[in-house]
Amino acid sequence: FVCVRLSGLYDAPLSHEAGCSIIKEAFDMSVIFFDTSDFYGLNHHNEIMIGKALKELPREKVQLATKFGLVRSDGVFAGVKGTPKYVRQCCEASLKRLDVKYIDLYFQHRVDISMPIEDTYSPLGHCFFAGKAVVETLPSHSTLAEDPRFNGENLENNKLFYNRIADLASKHSSTPSQLALAWLLHQGNDIVPIPGTTKIRNLENNIGSLAVKLTNEELREISDTVPVYEVAGKPDVGSL
Repeated sequence: FVCVRLSGLYDAPLSHEAGCSIIKEAFDMSVIFFDTSDFYGLNHHNEIMIGKALKELPREKVQLATKFGLVRSDGVFAGVKGTPKYVRQCCEASLKRLDVKYIDLYFQHRVDISMPIEDTYSPLGHCFFAGKAVVETLPSHSTLAEDPRFNGENLENNKLFYNRIADLASKHSSTPSQLALAWLLHQGNDIVPIPGTTKIRNLENNIGSLAVKLTNEELREISDTVPVYEVAGKPDVGSL
């Protein structure tokens, strides 16, 4: 379902209430993929509307796509932009307007031919490492930069598992990392997770995993969501 028409592509934009009603009706008719953009509608009308509609839908059952790259100035199209810094700013702004923790499909609306495509898309790959936060570059000393699981086709494959875990985490009002730690904590007294971090917020997040309680059925669901033999790339043990 492409949502641009709701914000007045050819006609006057719908009110948020009317637009949300259509989105919910579409979902009730088994439509689960909704496409928006930070360019649709003045003052980001479309993304804000979609965000409101999602509050009344089961997020884990919706596939949400939005886009970046088209620039407005004084309400009109002013060009295409694809710098890594701009991509990060756009992604963070879209997450806020949509009021979601993650975006299922985030991509370029139009290609900025002044930028190498690899530079434009580099922050999107790194999004996998940080959840909703898109980082511009990996630190030069980070072993993740050399880990086969976080490069090329392996990264694209493994993103699917991350998104599945993110969906399950949302059911528990937790982050994906909290759900992963909670799963480990439920494996028995002989399994002791030892997560490390350099940031207080991550420390608090890790401790919060203790509050995530999982049933045996939920534990099996998590295990089935990420089959160990389907994870692409071997761990880079040599970098430890």
